[in-house]
Amino acid sequence: MKDGPDISQIAALIGNPANANMLMALMAGPALTATELAQEAGLVLSTVSGNLARLEKAGLVATARQGRHRYFRLADRDVVAALEALMPVAARAGHMRVRTGPRDPELRRARSCYDHLAGDLAVKTFDRFVDRKLLTRRDEELSLTPNGRRFFERRDIDIDALARGGRRALCRCCLDWSERRYHLGGALGAAILDEIVAQGWAVREPKSRIVRFSPAGERKLQAWWPR
Repeated sequence: MKDGPDISQIAALIGNPANANMLMALMAGPALTATELAQEAGLVLSTVSGNLARLEKAGLVATARQGRHRYFRLADRDVVAALEALMPVAARAGHMRVRTGPRDPELRRARSCYDHLAGDLAVKTFDRFVDRKLLTRRDEELSLTPNGRRFFERRDIDIDALARGGRRALCRCCLDWSERRYHLGGALGAAILDEIVAQGWAVREPKSRIVRFSPAGERKLQAWWPR
């Protein structure tokens, strides 16, 4: 069958190791310069510029200028979703990045998955939401219950505003690559991470996907879980 989109060119671009490193660096959320991405890719700047041009042409990254600097970010949420979907497949197949170190336990504990929370704390939070019937799940289909709407709105998360926000799902299952279980993605997942940061329970570490909770912040997150 030859009808429909041809994924081979996009797959080849993502499959390039240098490109994959740059795309994963952009999964942390903040836009990065070509120099910063060259460090992630392990390439000289002149070489990485060509890679970035191809990624931009393919619609995988987008750019913005601020002063004399040009910043790169993931193009849209479709790209984010594609990368998120590939991560657990790679983890299941044993294709793990070899650059390990003391920060790895922190990444597994709590990290950003683009704009929502991932890692052990995120999975436990998601499980509690499902157990307490704030969310209902059938396989990978996720829905917010009336009780869930009341719960989140009492915590200053405007569900109607999130639902009006565009074609993005309000809530969805996102498979966590380190835990091999689901955490909460979608607009609601992003709003929860925003609320966690706004409350001062955790900070998103610059140039990293680590979400660092203070001891008090972690206790407050757990107290926030429905009983």
